Amino acid sequence: MDPRRLALLRCGTARQRHSTGSGYLVAPRLVLTARHVLVDRHTGVTWPEIHVTTGHPGAGDTARTRARVAWMPQDDPDVALLRLDDPVEVPGSVRWGHPVGRTPLRYEGLGFPLASSNGRRDAEHLRGDLPPLSSGVRDCHVLDQDPVPEPREDGRAAWAGVSGAAIFCDDHLVGVVVENYRSYGTRRLLACSAKALLGQREFHECLQRYGGEPPRLVEVGAPLPKAPLAGEFARVGKMIEQVLWPMLGGPETCAAHGRALAHQLGARVPAGYAPSLDDLLALIAAHPRALATLSGSLSPVLGNDVERARLTALLARVRALGFGAMLSYEEHEQLLDLLRGICAEQPSLIPRCAREALRYGCLPEVLSHPLLRVEDLETAVEAGETLPDSSGVRSGSSPVPALLRLTEHIAAAVADERTVALRSWANGVADRMGIRPEALDERRADAEDWALQQLPPVIRVVLELSADEEAADERYLSRILLARHDGTHTVLREPETVSRTPQEVARRLRDAVEGVTSEPGQEEHVPWVTILVGREGLRLAVDEWNPGPPNEFVPEQPIGVEYRLTLSCPEMSKLVATRDRDQRRRWAGGRSRTLVTDPSCASSRQLTRVLQHGHRDATRVVLHGTREQRTSLLQVCLALGVPVVLWDREADSYEDAPRLRTLDPTGPLADLPERVRKARGEAFDAPAVNLPRPALVWEQESSPEPRILRLRDPEKGSHLS
Repeated sequence: MDPRRLALLRCGTARQRHSTGSGYLVAPRLVLTARHVLVDRHTGVTWPEIHVTTGHPGAGDTARTRARVAWMPQDDPDVALLRLDDPVEVPGSVRWGHPVGRTPLRYEGLGFPLASSNGRRDAEHLRGDLPPLSSGVRDCHVLDQDPVPEPREDGRAAWAGVSGAAIFCDDHLVGVVVENYRSYGTRRLLACSAKALLGQREFHECLQRYGGEPPRLVEVGAPLPKAPLAGEFARVGKMIEQVLWPMLGGPETCAAHGRALAHQLGARVPAGYAPSLDDLLALIAAHPRALATLSGSLSPVLGNDVERARLTALLARVRALGFGAMLSYEEHEQLLDLLRGICAEQPSLIPRCAREALRYGCLPEVLSHPLLRVEDLETAVEAGETLPDSSGVRSGSSPVPALLRLTEHIAAAVADERTVALRSWANGVADRMGIRPEALDERRADAEDWALQQLPPVIRVVLELSADEEAADERYLSRILLARHDGTHTVLREPETVSRTPQEVARRLRDAVEGVTSEPGQEEHVPWVTILVGREGLRLAVDEWNPGPPNEFVPEQPIGVEYRLTLSCPEMSKLVATRDRDQRRRWAGGRSRTLVTDPSCASSRQLTRVLQHGHRDATRVVLHGTREQRTSLLQVCLALGVPVVLWDREADSYEDAPRLRTLDPTGPLADLPERVRKARGEAFDAPAVNLPRPALVWEQESSPEPRILRLRDPEKGSHLS
């Protein structure tokens, strides 16, 4: 990486700059950058004014010139070449590389992110790890950044401006930054690979036309780690040495296992490499999956059960100390291959299995969401590896890791040819780890029992909502429950309670509903969404919260347009002891009694008398009047057990009552939530028209007693609730 080749791009019109990005000089007249930096994202047209400053601003030797597009693909990859009006001569040439192997490589680069801006754009030295096994998404490399900027208070992206930065491994250009991987906050970037770039014939031609040397792609792998060990691993290394050396049997066997392990890890192995025990320990220290990988070749050749037991205990001990992963490299890749198709076809299945298989512990964040995206699958597997093992079910049986329990539930749930493959994979891992077959069989039986039980459909998705009073902006604490037809419910637990913006809450709710609708047997049951709020929350227009478009084809719409959405206020039952009893009586009295308020019941005292006498069994109240009146009248209705209350948020007086006629407020009660949903859609489609903004409280009738599926794992008394 040569700082003299760094480029700062400013793009826009003659009157205003609209886009800032980074680039790298790959030939005297050519700058490599990201395509989206050069294009107006609203029109898709290239900005007419492109100015490029080459050189590192800290060195003081910079040059500014205009540029125009020399090459730009229509679609992927998201890269482009700019032709400078004035050439910039820098000695040397660019070397191109492609990361290989399994070991994360150190990378570096230079760019101009907004996070480094202090009145002007300062250069930032990007650096971190490039894990080759996490790469491959859209021909991109994953970049795990060491210095991570905090999210900005103004909402702008901290990494804005770094797009186009060239990324180097071992002084070879391996990629170009094109995206902030938002699933990981600000700690992960994506870079278009140099391999994908050099696969473009037009790129080769353009590079040679303007004086660049013919590019040659070189494989770049991680170097072999060096002994001796240091730091915290030194003590663990001594323990590993004491167990492994008797099993290895001598220097020659040690060297053979070490060479094989180095090749499996994808390291650059020189000819004649004969690793010692210290070299072998250095490999284990540098690669989290090295010990598990080594145990795969050691365990079949161990001479007796005592050695096998010692190896099993070593694996468990090293994992517990945080110095080794559960799976070998091959096992890890095999599991990802087996789960990738399942995750793409049924994004809710793996989280649903996790809630059942690991119901007695706290799920990691990636598995606590209703849906699991394919791009998050590797993170989910790695998180599953870190979860604690179960206790033995029978005396003398081995603990079964949480990831194996989860895999058994997934295998039972898919119930097709992939079941055999997943169970075969689990058998192999259990055998390598020294887990007794009967222990795994019991977990398999638990999974089969669960899969055979037909889950009743989810009839309601319940969102509990409360304002985060400590937040500077509008944020809410939330929890989602899935209420089933038989009265049972499932809480979508999270590892920690975090407050969210309305859009984030709406997005999480949409994911929950999408996860529910993909469950077996749920096809004919579209769940009802109930929002649980306190009295203050009744004023919130939650139905208008917009999660944004679900994909690039389907337009956005608020959650109240997408689902039947109603409010509920359990807090009132805590404040009024007779409320639940009155509510049951009103439901039992039939669904035909409706009260439409008018000036004759405009005060709380007047409405109370009407609801206690002439409309004692009224199930529904349609509230009219001023905004101030509705606040107090609504609370009277709820306190007296009225289960269904409808009003128009935008109404200012009784003269606005006709606005609600379009949704037939006194029509069939069962269809009222659907009529309200349609009215919300009409208002969203025509915001300029004076249409009602209906709000609907609907308190559910009682549900039957829940049924509980009891599993053998874990032992009685060891679960968390």
